[in-house]
Amino acid sequence: MNYGYFEEKAREYVITNPNTPAPWANYLGSPDYGAIVTVNAGGYSFVKSGAAGRILRYTFNQFDEPGRYIYLRDEETGDFWSASWKPVAKPLDTYKSECHHGTSYTEIISEYNGIRSRVLYYVPMGATHEVWRVSLENLTDRERKISVFGYCEFTTESLYTQDLVNLQYTQFITKTEFHDTFLLEQINEFNYPRPDGTTGRERFFGLAGAKVASYTGRREQFLGRSRFDKPQAVVDGKCDNSLNYNGNPCGALQFCAALKPGEKTTAAFLLGQKTVFEAKEIVDRYTQTAETVDKELQELIAYWHGELANLKITTPDKNFDTMVNTWNAFQCFITFVWSRAASLMYCGERNGYGYRDTVQDIQGIMHLDPELARQQLTFMLSAQVHHGAGLPLVKFSHNAGHEDTPEQDSYVKATGHPSYRADDALWLFPTVYKYIAETGNTAYLDEEIPFADKDVGTVREHLKRAINFSMTHLGPHGMPAGLHADWNDCLQLGAKGESTFVAFQLYYALIIMKEFCADEPEYVKYLDETAENLLKILNEQCFEGDRFIRGFREDGVVIGSKKDNEANMWLNPQSWAVISRGATAEQAEAILNTACEKLNTPYGLEVMQPSYRYEYFEGARMRLFNPGTKENGGIFCQPQGWAILAEALCGHGNRAFQYFKESSPASFNDDADRRVIEPYVHGQFIEGHESPFAGRSHVHWLTGTASTVMVGCVEGILGLRPTPAGIEISPAIPKEWDGFTMEKVFRGRKLHIIVDNSAHKEGKPAKVVLNGVERAAGVIPADELKAENDITVIM
Repeated sequence: MNYGYFEEKAREYVITNPNTPAPWANYLGSPDYGAIVTVNAGGYSFVKSGAAGRILRYTFNQFDEPGRYIYLRDEETGDFWSASWKPVAKPLDTYKSECHHGTSYTEIISEYNGIRSRVLYYVPMGATHEVWRVSLENLTDRERKISVFGYCEFTTESLYTQDLVNLQYTQFITKTEFHDTFLLEQINEFNYPRPDGTTGRERFFGLAGAKVASYTGRREQFLGRSRFDKPQAVVDGKCDNSLNYNGNPCGALQFCAALKPGEKTTAAFLLGQKTVFEAKEIVDRYTQTAETVDKELQELIAYWHGELANLKITTPDKNFDTMVNTWNAFQCFITFVWSRAASLMYCGERNGYGYRDTVQDIQGIMHLDPELARQQLTFMLSAQVHHGAGLPLVKFSHNAGHEDTPEQDSYVKATGHPSYRADDALWLFPTVYKYIAETGNTAYLDEEIPFADKDVGTVREHLKRAINFSMTHLGPHGMPAGLHADWNDCLQLGAKGESTFVAFQLYYALIIMKEFCADEPEYVKYLDETAENLLKILNEQCFEGDRFIRGFREDGVVIGSKKDNEANMWLNPQSWAVISRGATAEQAEAILNTACEKLNTPYGLEVMQPSYRYEYFEGARMRLFNPGTKENGGIFCQPQGWAILAEALCGHGNRAFQYFKESSPASFNDDADRRVIEPYVHGQFIEGHESPFAGRSHVHWLTGTASTVMVGCVEGILGLRPTPAGIEISPAIPKEWDGFTMEKVFRGRKLHIIVDNSAHKEGKPAKVVLNGVERAAGVIPADELKAENDITVIM
């Protein structure tokens, strides 16, 4: 079934049927003030941390309640409804609704009984409060009197688990006050600092552009003995002007509108964690509601559309265009900003950045805003321990040069992470390379950055220590030790187990470092010898003719051999053998063909097969999951991007694009009941063929899938491959395509690119024409580019 469509001009996804299979959501604001809003106005808000800075209540995994509700009541008939379809949920044959999820804003437009409402939700640029602008229009030929109720449910304690379960404490530390235009919640927590270090946690819910007709700060009074679909105050037509004291706090404000035929009115509800003085200033500022909101909305759209403007593609596949141009790109920015901190699946209790997650997320925005990427990359380099490993969890309060590490009990107690991961610091190499290639800023390698615990070193020194960490943590075969995990947290190989996947990562790191250290001949010799030896080990110990094994357990037993009955084929070693340039052309063809044969489904490639059922070992933690689920034979979506890239690097355009389409959210737009989560953002995994619900997707928005698929599409399918010297354009596309166009900003220069596929090839261009001059395919040196460039790539 179809529930909506992509509106590419406005960069919106428009939901036309609000009865979606799951709460389809959007992100507003930033970690300084973040908000998640769903198609039916569910969701929550927080300051800095989804767990420790929660402002609004939300019940996970239930009914998408509560939220940011607007109730409308006809004063003549007593009939009432909500500006979003739910919570009241009027029959959809009489209630019309459209939810426009845009770039960091959401607008819900509804019509019922002759009244059109528009509610715009957003967080202004750089602000730490949110706005709900309400616009009403009388579509009938008679005067209408409408009461409008804005409602939100405050937490009693910013740590949301305390708010939900420790009621003997949290019920008795909060009270509300009314201040003419806003309600203020006070929480008596003077001994508990906020995430920003200050104390006291006042929250406000205000109204601008209309007079408050009634109010309450008591949830019990607003709802009565009903649920959110039939609040007693709305049924009665007014709140009782009561305030909370030792109960459940809420913000509920009513205003009244008398609308002549065709007349409109506008007001705005405002929410934030502010003192009484700050709240008054904010409410006063929105007195001129329409003008203020219109200006802020345009600033928001201009910023986000500007961020997305550095690459625009037009291909024969419109779903591919909308994902690359807008939604995959916007999701990359969201994962870049929030890591895995707060969603409708992640409750926000991870109060920090996962090292591997964040360093990979940076790659997803590199082609759009490399300098923003650099800021986060520098931050993550400062979270590298002096011996080269990355901190498994980088605290939001990270203080470079002064951090505890997993060697210390204090770090383990604070984060729950007792050991290092084999792959964490190795993700730095492709990410640093992509930054230098996108910008040409080789001087970044000489920038000095502190380590997490002690010492200071250049970026180059940080990378050297990452290699040294891997080389001083080798297993019996001479491959990197598995340590706690190697990207797959469910595969625990042990301190002396060995990972083929990480070995290929290390090989790739050694190749990159040769380019970064070209003027250090002795070190380059060491890199060459180390890479040659590592590749020899991989070929002799891990290659089985049509696949690379997954690795070795601590006791030396092979994982992922064709001789095994279960888990005999794994995706990541095959794709990374190609990405690392470690596989020969013949090996690449063989292993990618085997991966396609053994792992591909109509919904993407399964991470391994067959699933563990009986022949698993203690470190195979994925056996906890049902077969075909998550890491146990599910279509784990992050590796899809690596498979797309690997196929594209081999010139397999048909298969690269096939893999994109199979798992792409947009491919499910007309089959949304199967996928369940949003058709405009990637999820963490899709259930595989062994599940009775094959094709169903889970864990939306905050997933490394966003960045890996973006890289697979941009560098792989589109073939935009910057290097420190310039840029190579080498698409890998379906051979039936006649061609496509791209507009790319590269180092401040504009590239107008036409890909001519009259020859109907899958990949590996025949030649390139730069500004009218024909040249061989390959890297176009940056110093040959003008301010504006016309480039034709002939396949």
